[in-house]
Amino acid sequence: MTGSSDILTQLLDVCHRLYARGMVAATDGNVSVRLANGNILTTRSGINKGMVTRDDVVEVAPDGRQTSGAGRPSTEVGMHLFIYSQRSDVNAVVHAHPVYATGFATARIGLDLCTFPEVIVGLGAIPLAEYATPSTPEVAASLAPFIQKGDAILLANHGAVAFGPDVYDAYFKMEKVEHAAQITFIAHMLGGVRTLSEDQLAKLRAVSVQSYGKDFSNKIACEIPEVPSTELTEPELRTYIEQKLQELGLH
Repeated sequence: MTGSSDILTQLLDVCHRLYARGMVAATDGNVSVRLANGNILTTRSGINKGMVTRDDVVEVAPDGRQTSGAGRPSTEVGMHLFIYSQRSDVNAVVHAHPVYATGFATARIGLDLCTFPEVIVGLGAIPLAEYATPSTPEVAASLAPFIQKGDAILLANHGAVAFGPDVYDAYFKMEKVEHAAQITFIAHMLGGVRTLSEDQLAKLRAVSVQSYGKDFSNKIACEIPEVPSTELTEPELRTYIEQKLQELGLH
């Protein structure tokens, strides 16, 4: 195996962190890193991420051909290879099933509202990809609309995938996705999510560039839901509310 010892150690550490945080169960999830030679190291199929050792990591070429290691590569290796093929700046991919984020993905609700400054600055919106049969080319097709500007994507009924320049960056993005999902869920339980305004977003963008050197305008833009005008008459307001309830299947 041509991967450096440090990269392999980091990959194993991230696998163990995913399991310890309850982001995967049984043999779910997969992690990969891109090597200097263009090949990737990835977890083998059918292994609990809390129990992964060096012997459970295999190396594959960009075309998916296995070059070293025992066992078969993760069945989701095609998704990883697609992401690498589309993003030269990505050197690590983490796929997991964090409970709250997967709950949103299963409810077919993206985490795309303008709510958390840290998420907006670091990730932009976290979109929802259409459902795709796991381990098939459908997954790559579902990611395609978001792959250039997204760094973390919910997979409908299937979990989430995050990617970045190194395996810790990709893992921390997965943590941020799950944290955002958990907070959003709690906000809904407490009466609803309140998004930032356009003015607040503009100020956040300026601070982000000045303080962190990050311009999130190149990320997938978060959304500010339309709200009814305060000048609506009572009948108009009732009609607006009824329409929204119908859209949500609650009327």
